[in-house]
Amino acid sequence: LQTSTPNSLAGIKTALRLLRSLPQWRADQTVFCMEHTGIYNAHLLSFLHKLHLPIWLESSLQIKKAGGLQRGKTDSIDAQRIAEYAYRFRDQMRLWQPPRAVVQQLAMLSATRQRLIEVYNQLAGPLAEQQGFVDVALQKQLRRSCQASLKALEADRKAVDEAIDQLIQNDQHLSELFALMTSVPGIGMATATEVVIATNELQTITDPKKMACHAGVAPFNYQSGSSVRGRPGVSHHARKRPHGRPREIPFSFGGYVGHSHER
Repeated sequence: LQTSTPNSLAGIKTALRLLRSLPQWRADQTVFCMEHTGIYNAHLLSFLHKLHLPIWLESSLQIKKAGGLQRGKTDSIDAQRIAEYAYRFRDQMRLWQPPRAVVQQLAMLSATRQRLIEVYNQLAGPLAEQQGFVDVALQKQLRRSCQASLKALEADRKAVDEAIDQLIQNDQHLSELFALMTSVPGIGMATATEVVIATNELQTITDPKKMACHAGVAPFNYQSGSSVRGRPGVSHHARKRPHGRPREIPFSFGGYVGHSHER
């Protein structure tokens, strides 16, 4: 059976009714395998979890790499490839469990924080880089043009940081996890937040070597026989999402002073 329905609760219910109408349908022998598409999975994940149906949420890259040489791409073909992947690798099945609500909130706040930092740096970066290369009067004018926006972005980022801190303090388990992680030299709140989100409170990744691979700090050799291609390097499939703070703006005018933040 192959069908197409809208990505809404009504569409999901329609698809499930079609599945249940199949003569050999058995819920206890069914697994719903899907590729991870971020927020676009939200309706389906929530609906299936409420019905206590098993869910296998897999990386789209993992499914693609396992499929070998592929040509063409449509929703229908993708659905078939996901089904074939689930059948072939059913012995490696990992059933999905939803993060706690507080961790989902933490993830959304962290994503918002990162977007604010990216926009801030898009404005602040050129201002810092063109220092000394453009006319002084023009440089001051450009800085004044961005002053209000940079102030607002910095204020919004601080507000999100406060919301994250409050969220952590109000949850005993998160508070304990963050206390442990930030006790490690070099690990701050931003890095600890990303670790908690990426590992679902240190549950999905428990092996230190796997964590090193995921974080992109584990080197790998690239060689064939006696031929070695350069020095060992990290994999490009690591989680590369930055988690720093706004970059420094080396100027002061109109009562506003650029801030220097640790990364």
